[in-house]
Amino acid sequence: MRVRTLAAAVALAALSVAVSAQNLDWNDIVAKARGQTVNFNAWAGDEKSNAFIQWAAQEVGRRYGVTLVHVKLKDTAEAVTRVVAEKAAGRNAGGTVDLIWINGPNFLAMKQQALLFGPFTQALPSYARVDTTTIRSNVIDFTIPVDGMESPWRRAQIVFVYDGKRVTNPPKSVAELLEWAKKNPGRLTHPSVRNFLGATFLKQALWELAPDPAALQRPATDDNFAAITAPMWTWYDALRPYLWRQGRQLPENGPAQRQLLNDGEIDMLVSFNPAEAAVSVHAGLLPDSVRTVVFARGTIGNTSFVAIPYNAAHKEAAMVVADFLLEPATQAHAQDFRQMGNFTVLDFAKLSPDEKRRFDELPKSPALPTNAELGTTVLEPHPSWMTRIANEWEKRYTK
Repeated sequence: MRVRTLAAAVALAALSVAVSAQNLDWNDIVAKARGQTVNFNAWAGDEKSNAFIQWAAQEVGRRYGVTLVHVKLKDTAEAVTRVVAEKAAGRNAGGTVDLIWINGPNFLAMKQQALLFGPFTQALPSYARVDTTTIRSNVIDFTIPVDGMESPWRRAQIVFVYDGKRVTNPPKSVAELLEWAKKNPGRLTHPSVRNFLGATFLKQALWELAPDPAALQRPATDDNFAAITAPMWTWYDALRPYLWRQGRQLPENGPAQRQLLNDGEIDMLVSFNPAEAAVSVHAGLLPDSVRTVVFARGTIGNTSFVAIPYNAAHKEAAMVVADFLLEPATQAHAQDFRQMGNFTVLDFAKLSPDEKRRFDELPKSPALPTNAELGTTVLEPHPSWMTRIANEWEKRYTK
């Protein structure tokens, strides 16, 4: 009886919060936020992203009197686990997590368990400028409708970065990638499939090779997984011997892979940041001969969001930070490859001439693809595909 009563209380509290979140006057939210501290739980595996969060902390402190603390995570699941534990302990208010950088399986888990505050995005003034039509990943997160429970702030899309001094005709499909690898053994690798980037490398191949790509927008099951993934595993079995160190050793993550390219051990890498090459050249992490290619049929892309747990102690300040991340000036700063190089989630048709000018005046780089060159963005498969692919890869290749 107590479990049902607690669940009902949490659901009732979430409902009342949802109503107030959408109807609160923004000026009231800003006023209540002043003096609050936002514990922003965010992945800390990228120096540029960490620096951006520190810059954002300075800005929201100066403009809104909000203290933003970056709680550095190795994995977003750490924050989700913390909220789950607080709910189990009956801590339905005053939680330790105010804001989470989130998407995909972690968002699905929190949404299913009623661990999120909201919907709140319609209360954010800057959300009116978000592209909710042509950038479908802004409203559909790994096939899961966002429903206002998380706010977008940066986009990602699979690209391939190569050294133009050594690669003159880069492959533009997974089939061409296999043929290229056979002609250039040991010059390609990918991050461990335990890392999201390595798993997404396989998902890209899955999307291109699956007999029915539309099935990937539905959950993977025991009945369909083997048949739909079979062509991908055949492709990977053929590719693996031609990878760096015959695929027996893989770089742990994206930065480790990038170092291999910089050291001349490989000629090409996979990235989830279209500005990876330009950012890395500017930072002295890659030679200025690197360039970017996107596969012809399109590549998997997604949007990163911020979400507020249902029991966050400082919801108003968290909303102020979420809105700040969507302001055109902030989005332009983030897209600058000297900063993060993350392509915006905003709709340029909704921006004023001055707001558009901020993007037009961003520095250019021969290593930076244009929006047109990025081509078609393919929606992420249902989260269950990534989970099953990673588990199956472990069984097949880590014996």
